[in-house]
Amino acid sequence: MVSRRQSELMEWLDGRGRVAITEVAAAMGVSAETARRDIRALVDAGAVVRSHGAVGLAGQTGEAPFDRRMRENAAAKRAIARAVAAGIADGASVMLDTGTTTSFIARALLGHRRLTVVTNSSDIARTLATVNGNRVFMAGGELRGDSGAALGAPALDFIARFSVEHAVISAGAVDAGGVMDYDLQEAEFARAVLGCGGRRIVATDATKFGRRGVIRVAGFGQIDLLVTDRMPPADLAAALAGAGTGVEVAV
Repeated sequence: MVSRRQSELMEWLDGRGRVAITEVAAAMGVSAETARRDIRALVDAGAVVRSHGAVGLAGQTGEAPFDRRMRENAAAKRAIARAVAAGIADGASVMLDTGTTTSFIARALLGHRRLTVVTNSSDIARTLATVNGNRVFMAGGELRGDSGAALGAPALDFIARFSVEHAVISAGAVDAGGVMDYDLQEAEFARAVLGCGGRRIVATDATKFGRRGVIRVAGFGQIDLLVTDRMPPADLAAALAGAGTGVEVAV
């Protein structure tokens, strides 16, 4: 819940770029400690970005879109990531598509050893390569400026060579009809990932429930497990149960 003073702070920051915290305190007529406390609350809410003693509105500080999305529902995504990682053993093979939730999963896998990882995400590849004896295979092609992901025919051709134990995708939208997305190339890649895995997992937070994307990724019959942070609503739960898809709620 944003307080009135915090709302006024956001209005004052609008259009100012990155501002020193001491300047914020002076402008708002509060102590530096009060300013820091308000800023911490707004950082936790994803409304502002803080670094090196300065603060600015999210989206106005030169922050990359992917970095901004990493802060949205971060606690839920971390819990989901821990739950997915707990089901993956040392030495396992796993394929991960691009997405903030799958990037959190990569971070949750940092304690694992000797993984074989296939991905189209430069963030995931960078996170898991060169540590703990992992082997990381990165799909090629042009990298998207907004996500650092390789998509299109070269990436699809590359992952078709692999068969992995765990295929994990994120989701842009989930309704009773299945998993959907808003980007054609990302949907095509996610669909292909599911086709490469023995255990097919969708990792998504509950904000995606009830949304309807424009591009179908997969029906629930093509998914073994949905890992999320809250139980799905009744219609979704019934559709998942009817398809024999497991649901794990991360805590």
